[in-house]
Amino acid sequence: MTVRDHVHRTMRNAILAGRFAAGEKVNERNLAEQFGVSTTPIKEALRQLETEGLVEALPRRGVVIRFDSSWAEEMILARAALESMIAHLAAKRIDEKGRAELLAVAERMKEATASGDADCLVELNETFHEHIHKSSQCGYLAKLIERQQFYDASIRRVIHLDPTERQKSLEEHAAIAGAIASGDADGAERLMRDHVVRSGETYLGIVFGKQEDI
Repeated sequence: MTVRDHVHRTMRNAILAGRFAAGEKVNERNLAEQFGVSTTPIKEALRQLETEGLVEALPRRGVVIRFDSSWAEEMILARAALESMIAHLAAKRIDEKGRAELLAVAERMKEATASGDADCLVELNETFHEHIHKSSQCGYLAKLIERQQFYDASIRRVIHLDPTERQKSLEEHAAIAGAIASGDADGAERLMRDHVVRSGETYLGIVFGKQEDI
């Protein structure tokens, strides 16, 4: 990972975790001191964040944070649409090996939920979705969804520390895995969309204190 990539990833996670307020000006010199680097990789990372819509360079003001609850809602809905279509295709295209691997991950999630291992659940959640992406054999959709990964590990961990949330998530993942394994494309699509939207609402509540449905 390059210095620019490290700065970009760290800044992106901080913005998505709500550690910067919408409209807040980004101080490049302060960031450079915090990262222990020159302002060059900071500027490069900010340009990359601007292409993602998370910051904006304004005349005479410099770079300001653009990300807010409304932007987050749009990212959640975009991810729900993409993930649901990927799940639909995975149910149609999954092979026996992929089916066994997906169900095995779902079983491991059950064990981690029972033990309350939040860190393990964060890792298994990523693995679960990666298996679905792989089984879908999608190229174009997989590229599109890369920009909709709005959770950072710290937020996922906070979510999974809640016993109620852990149980809901387990039930949803088990249902999704079952639908994909059985070839129920429409069911997998619906279940995945509902799961992403509901978990997105939890994210909005944690980061922005916003509980309204989206």
